Amino acid sequence: MKLEPFRLERYFATHEFSASYLLCTSDCESMELRELLSLKPDAQERFLSLWLGYTESSGDPVLRQAVAALYENIIADHVLVHAGAEEAIFNFMNVALGSGDHVIVQGPCYQSLAEVGRSIGAEVSQWRGNPAHHWELDLGVLRTLLTPRTKVVVVNFPHNPTGFLPGPEFIHELSKFSEKHGFIIFSDEVYRGLEMDPSDRLPAFADINDRAVSLGVMSKTFGLAGLRIGWVATRNTRIFNEMSAFKDYTTICNSAPSEFLATIALQNAETIAERNIRIIQKNLDHLDRFFTDHADLFQWYRPKAGSVAFPILLKGPVQEFCTDLVEKAGILLLPGTLYNEGSNAFRVGFGRKNVPEVLEKFDAYLKKRPLKDL
Repeated sequence: MKLEPFRLERYFATHEFSASYLLCTSDCESMELRELLSLKPDAQERFLSLWLGYTESSGDPVLRQAVAALYENIIADHVLVHAGAEEAIFNFMNVALGSGDHVIVQGPCYQSLAEVGRSIGAEVSQWRGNPAHHWELDLGVLRTLLTPRTKVVVVNFPHNPTGFLPGPEFIHELSKFSEKHGFIIFSDEVYRGLEMDPSDRLPAFADINDRAVSLGVMSKTFGLAGLRIGWVATRNTRIFNEMSAFKDYTTICNSAPSEFLATIALQNAETIAERNIRIIQKNLDHLDRFFTDHADLFQWYRPKAGSVAFPILLKGPVQEFCTDLVEKAGILLLPGTLYNEGSNAFRVGFGRKNVPEVLEKFDAYLKKRPLKDL
């Protein structure tokens, strides 16, 4: 196995802790430990008396029950806890794919969703959203990509980086495709729960398809990236058992403090998600005004869910624009070139409270740029 450098993460490694303003983060506003512990009356005392030995490899039983409560047809025995979403992606790809297999990945995508399979020797095809139609996916295109060797189709709803969210009919049709053609759906659902309108929330694939695998994590909807807790939920017994065994060669088990804190958070999932949705809604209003004021420079589509979007820069190369922005104004955006994306787009993140302040700095930067640069 030989993995290519993770372009997005290397970019963050260079800029994340030196840039003054991050306008591209994928997570939501986090919280202090005291705030999280205050959500449950006895949590602080229990946390201080926590035993710091090894934890169960599959995850603390109470945590797995809390995760299962996010689903309709999932029980604790269907949940396998990991050290963040990245480990879960890595482990799934290694047990589901082999050299010569074929995987189809929704694009543009978080690099590991494609790169891990490629490093194993699988052929990777991209099922690309249409930027002219708000990054909508076409099931007809998927038909043309399927081969007898297709083992996995990877989707991500709400989508990072574009914010695309299909309707429920699309989800059920894709599930039927899976049954007909025999591929496993690996569904990255890390932004599920961040719908501006709750009626837009899609069913989890693990609930509607007994071979599918749903991916979740504490970092996005709940804003608790520092816990490094993720999971898969699946009724696919073979995949579950093989991932459990493979995990013995990665983390084996998770951090006891992180599992405890993740349990507290998930037992208060609705409260935390609603708090973050309120932040996102206010930030989206600010973004609407900002992009309206600069409609000559950007093409903007307000997403229905999640905390990221993928506006298109209409003038000049996006890589140069993002480099100049961070050097001159200290504002970090993610150029679409990091996704091997050819639409001259960039990722903007709006899950944190300081977005209005950063947009003021961004507006000032644009007003100072010489006309020849626009």
